[in-house]
Amino acid sequence: MRVRIISPSGAVDEQRIEQSSAVMRGWGWEVSEGKFARSRWGRFAATKEDRLQDLTDALSADVDVVLCSRGGYGLQQIIDLMPADLANEKMPLAVGFSDITELHQWCAVNGRESLHGMMCKLTDGNMNREDVLMWKRAIEGEEITYRMAITNALNRSGSATGHLAGGNLSVLYGLQATPWGLGALLDKAQEPVILFIEDICERHYHIDRMMRNLKMSGVLGRIGGLIVGQMTDCEEDTGMGQTIYETIAEAVKGYDYPVFFGFPAGHDEMNFPLPLNRSCEMQIGENGIYLRFKGR
Repeated sequence: MRVRIISPSGAVDEQRIEQSSAVMRGWGWEVSEGKFARSRWGRFAATKEDRLQDLTDALSADVDVVLCSRGGYGLQQIIDLMPADLANEKMPLAVGFSDITELHQWCAVNGRESLHGMMCKLTDGNMNREDVLMWKRAIEGEEITYRMAITNALNRSGSATGHLAGGNLSVLYGLQATPWGLGALLDKAQEPVILFIEDICERHYHIDRMMRNLKMSGVLGRIGGLIVGQMTDCEEDTGMGQTIYETIAEAVKGYDYPVFFGFPAGHDEMNFPLPLNRSCEMQIGENGIYLRFKGR
């Protein structure tokens, strides 16, 4: 497995790159880095031009995986400059989450798979953690199956098949009405889209605003299922009269597709990988969730 590490958004602690590279080399993988992977330009890893160059070079390189070092903010400054012809059969698998949701949406709209998962903070030394082992399997293209006994009174039972899409809710909200937004993806979708959302450090009423936007723009009425991940450090606001999960549930109460709350993916310590724009099967019942992604 050949991995190229790049930093298309925020600047990263070099030690993270060192630690992750050591882990992957320990698996026998080959690791290379973009020219600006360890750079710093204010809050960003490099200038817009340099980050764009690293990203386009990586996606056209003879590697299997492009691993984004971290999120933060920055991809929205350059996503509209990405050449669409990079999204071809030889394009490496893009991996990351948070701000990397921008890249996931670009991949999905252009018909390519990507992986919502850990970046250059793999394990802090714990190589036997279940999410890390699953991350390795996902990158190597194996079938991914989850059976999780996570229950919530707001879960809505049912089954769905389709392509999983999504990521960070705030980033998805910022892409609305652009060529890489959820609406644009749904326009191109050949099968049902199951939406995954997560977020960090957002106010309760911001989440309400974003969910209402997805409803009023027609997105929530066009998906085939919803998986809600971690809402990390999103403080409940008693003045809203409901919990954050209840706010999300209210936004989708008029639809009959299955809904699941609490999937362990996002900004918490445990962050299970989710293949995006790949066919998946989902079943939600009183005992939790079953998710199966076919191998590549």
